[in-house]
Amino acid sequence: MSEKLEGIVSPSIDSLMGKHPSKYGLVIFAAKRARQINDYYSALHEGSLFSNVGPLVDSAVDDKPLSIAMHEIVAGAVVVKSND
Repeated sequence: MSEKLEGIVSPSIDSLMGKHPSKYGLVIFAAKRARQINDYYSALHEGSLFSNVGPLVDSAVDDKPLSIAMHEIVAGAVVVKSND
C-alpha cells in the first residue's frame, strides 16, 4: 500500500482552490487548457505546425491532459483570471 495515489487526489482540491475562488471557474479553465494540450499532442503526431502550447510542467507519457492542466494551475504556470 505504499503506492502513490494520482488523479483526482493529486493535485488536491485545496491547492487548486487557492488559485481561484470559484470551483466552476476553475473547472472551465482547466477544461479549456486540457483541450489546448490535447490539440498540441494531436498536431504533434500529425507533423503539422503548432497553434497551441504544450505542457508547461514536467509530465509523463501516460498523464491525461486534464491532470497536466491542473498541475500547471497549481504550479502557477498558467493563471486563472476572473471576469469581475
